[in-house]
Amino acid sequence: MKRIILILVLVLMSTVNVQSSDKARGMFLSFAVGPRVPMGVFSERVLLGYGFNLEMSYTDNEYLPIFLFGSVGFEQYPGSQDYYQGSDYSQYSTNLLPFHLGARYYLPPLMENIVLILPVLEVSASLTVFQNSHEFKSSSLRNNFIEDGSKGGFSIGAGASMFIMEALASYHWYKDNQYLSFDLKIRIPLFVSI
Repeated sequence: MKRIILILVLVLMSTVNVQSSDKARGMFLSFAVGPRVPMGVFSERVLLGYGFNLEMSYTDNEYLPIFLFGSVGFEQYPGSQDYYQGSDYSQYSTNLLPFHLGARYYLPPLMENIVLILPVLEVSASLTVFQNSHEFKSSSLRNNFIEDGSKGGFSIGAGASMFIMEALASYHWYKDNQYLSFDLKIRIPLFVSI
């Protein structure tokens, strides 16, 4: 275990320091979970949601001082009671299946005496498949239906990383679906070469 942590620290330090003569390459698997806070028009229809994602990332600091990543997730948002009272809805919910492709950059450590803590910035392009469930009050004489589709968007995020564990806050933009996500992420090395 100590050897793995040492390898991860060396990989990370090589990635952060662009002028370093050491080469570092690696592939990592990450799991993340956390709340989703709807914003704008989206927040008028839904309440606080939750989500999780699975991510694969790769770095090779000989070519780029960043991590490239791809992720897939699942997010669910229940409808707002205020929205029901002011409309014909008896039930409304949104499910999102977001796909992200992006890059992550680790800045120099804030703290490295006891625990290595690094600021992290990331940006990604994304595509989300959505499903909105529309259920109406019987008095409205409207038929219930499920709306499916997809939207393109982007996300930007910042956080703090101990590399194996990371806390990240991100802003996600899709037309009519903007939200903030707060994730706690666990990273597992699949392949590391220094």
